[in-house]
Amino acid sequence: MKVALVQSSIVWEDKEANFARIREMLENTSFPDGDGLIVLPELFATGFTMNSAQIAEADNGPTENFLIDLAREKSAYVIGGVAKINSDGRNPFNCSVITSPQGDIICRYQKTHPFSLGEEDDNYSKGNTIKTVSIHGSTVSPAICYDLRFPELFRLASANGAEVFVVIANWPEKRNQHWITLLQARAIENQAYVIGVNRAGSDPNLSYLGSSIAVDYLGNIIADGGSEPGVIEAEIDITGLREWREHFPALRDIHGSLSMA
Repeated sequence: MKVALVQSSIVWEDKEANFARIREMLENTSFPDGDGLIVLPELFATGFTMNSAQIAEADNGPTENFLIDLAREKSAYVIGGVAKINSDGRNPFNCSVITSPQGDIICRYQKTHPFSLGEEDDNYSKGNTIKTVSIHGSTVSPAICYDLRFPELFRLASANGAEVFVVIANWPEKRNQHWITLLQARAIENQAYVIGVNRAGSDPNLSYLGSSIAVDYLGNIIADGGSEPGVIEAEIDITGLREWREHFPALRDIHGSLSMA
């Protein structure tokens, strides 16, 4: 599977400008073997704004329709961050939405760990369900930004077959080393690929260093986006991952009955 990590500099709260920017960035990206996955950052159409009620969309709103059109145009799966209206009238959800090459929405994951330090928990509702989905024969699990600090989410997904984790983010420059280290840790401890796609540039509150990376199941960084906007490509070798899990059976050796003395 070929993955395109789209490290964009997001125009603040301007959906149409960001749609145009993503299309321009992907103009020369193609998947001749039909095995493509495109990954966009968290809240890629607006930036990490707390104006959640103003940017949130119903199902098949403009941002989801953009993802659908992009998936069809590129004949690839697409993952991107969308603010979604909460059907019970409470604060919206910060979501990772996955569309198929046929234009079907196959997954909507609601961020389970809103970032309390940034008051995200005051403006977005908390999800409570971990998801996995099949993409090109691989089992993929989405996560969003602050989720990365909670290894139990990844372990539960791994126990349910996850082989590739896709973490979309607006992760600030001041904690950039945490981003890189945690992505590698989640890969090593779960014997999984981890794709981390972060934004570049700045918003009214923070600056972002990008550092979108793809990490293999051994913890090696196999693609690195650096600090500037751009599209980075990585190859996922699921056969190699499965062979490693058989050879080094750490996941089978997990002790599930530990207790405190």
